[in-house]
Amino acid sequence: MMRVNALALRIIQQFLRDRRTLALLLLAPLLILTLMKLVFDGQAVTITMGTAQLPSELSARLDDAGADVRAYDDLESALEDLRKGKLEAVITRQENNQPALTLEGSDPSKSKAVLLLIQNALRGNVSTEALPAVTYLHGSSDMASFDSFGPVLIGFFSFFFVFLLAGVSFLRERTSGTLERLLATPIRRQEIVTGYLVGFGLFALLQATLIAWFSVKVLGLYMTGSIGYMLLINLLLSLTALTLGTLLSSFASSEFQIIQFIPIVIVPQAFFSGLFNLDAMNPWLQKLSIVMPLYYGADAMRGIMIRAEGWADIQQDAYVLLGFSAVFALLNVLALRKHRKL
Repeated sequence: MMRVNALALRIIQQFLRDRRTLALLLLAPLLILTLMKLVFDGQAVTITMGTAQLPSELSARLDDAGADVRAYDDLESALEDLRKGKLEAVITRQENNQPALTLEGSDPSKSKAVLLLIQNALRGNVSTEALPAVTYLHGSSDMASFDSFGPVLIGFFSFFFVFLLAGVSFLRERTSGTLERLLATPIRRQEIVTGYLVGFGLFALLQATLIAWFSVKVLGLYMTGSIGYMLLINLLLSLTALTLGTLLSSFASSEFQIIQFIPIVIVPQAFFSGLFNLDAMNPWLQKLSIVMPLYYGADAMRGIMIRAEGWADIQQDAYVLLGFSAVFALLNVLALRKHRKL
């Protein structure tokens, strides 16, 4: 019994000395639970719908059903806003006096919500008792939910596993003494960082290519855009994870401490990546997405795969990811100062 008590006491003392582990054990679950409450207990999502040449009676019914109805003078103006993502749907009147509905279509859950709202609005209306003719700007009626958040998962897993690869591998370089021996040579800090990024980046590129190919060719994810742009965004996302992982490994002394960064760095990004509806969050919480690299990567991936967006549409996301990588790489160079004074 005394030996058991001695062993238990040693474990307790070890935890008390490792304040980072103790904080992770006690505070990380509270942080994640709080974030989940803020995400899932946010504001109600309102369907924004454009109308063109629609009878005022039907517009009033849509408004009563809970839609945010925006009237347009002509159909083309409404469709232009639909293409820009400002609307979820556009409804107009055909020559036979029946309604015609155009869905944005990139999110099956929103499409179903629009169709349900339309059905409720038309219920009991004798003059428009037939359901509207439905067309899709993006996607189709056969598009599954996995096709919608699949691009987000591609980006998430690329980011997550490259982060682990970079963090653990760079940590081993430090703990094995390899980095210390390198720092004893005339090599510059920026050359060390660049060399590691090129070496790790080769495997990050291989992983990004494999994930993209498997998702589209084997799993059959919905894909309408350029596979080249998809690989580019996935590579930029992996590069961001690579530079971030090597940076944070400078502040860890064991593989376990690398794992400790996951609840703080990876998990919050999942909430802002597009797996959950950002519109349902409180407005102040939505602003946190601007510091989440995964938000930009997932946005570009969905645009390419579902909406067939080109470079003009995704270039902002690409430049932001490149900027994140540059900042993290620069911080890597500065972090090496604590290992060698130049």
